[in-house]
Amino acid sequence: MKLALLTALTMTAFAANSVLNRAAVGSGSIDAASFALIRVIAGIVILCMVLSVRGTPLPLFRRARVLGAVSLAAYMAGFSLSYVVLDAGLGALILFGVVQITMFGWGAFRGTAPTARQMAGAGVAFAGLLLVLWPGPGSRTDPAGAMMMVIAGLGWAAYTISGKAESDPLPATAANFLLCLPVLALFLIGPDMHAGPVGIGLAVLSGAVTSGLGYALWYAVLPRLAQATAAVVQLSVPIIAIVAGAAILGEAVSALMVVAAALVLGGIAWAVTAPKVPANHS
Repeated sequence: MKLALLTALTMTAFAANSVLNRAAVGSGSIDAASFALIRVIAGIVILCMVLSVRGTPLPLFRRARVLGAVSLAAYMAGFSLSYVVLDAGLGALILFGVVQITMFGWGAFRGTAPTARQMAGAGVAFAGLLLVLWPGPGSRTDPAGAMMMVIAGLGWAAYTISGKAESDPLPATAANFLLCLPVLALFLIGPDMHAGPVGIGLAVLSGAVTSGLGYALWYAVLPRLAQATAAVVQLSVPIIAIVAGAAILGEAVSALMVVAAALVLGGIAWAVTAPKVPANHS
């Protein structure tokens, strides 16, 4: 029961990032660039505090830091910029779909031959993603916002793939947060930046609590979950974001959105729960 509650709390924290970002940026209380920068700074502070308590050093000077910092910066920037126009739930669905499909494709490219069930599940998920991205009657997706979230998804997928080789992901995350800050600053700082107290507060909450502490909690829970369970449980994140966006922000949930979510999440669930191909399979 304790493990289930901690897992649910972690997924809620991840979904809250979408709601907090949309609430702050969509209301105009802060611009997207300022939100992303403050979120990262708050994440750095809390993660370094956790590492200090653990007595763990910060692994800054490693080759993996380059890809980690750049891909994390792409995620942070695309995520915040997309929520200028996208609803919280819609953004979370696009993000999650792009991440999972990209990682599936990377695995196939690297020689992990997918089964027929995995291919079918990925195909269904991709169809759902196209449905929500495709402009037309019933679509509420802003093309520019969707493209920013696709970039965020590709960045997070690259960040996840590069991080699989890390023996201790928490200090690696803290190091990547620290190193991605100057990358973000280089591309995002501009003359039109503004931040009110509410926007700053939401950005700090997102960076310190739902990102920093959320990641720390996830890394504590993850070793206790089976791989398939860990993959499937993350399907709840877009659902929580859709429900929270409707309840807290008053976002509309269209029939098209429901169908697309069912296709994306159902297809991914079908793929990630497929039995592994035996090593001597031919």
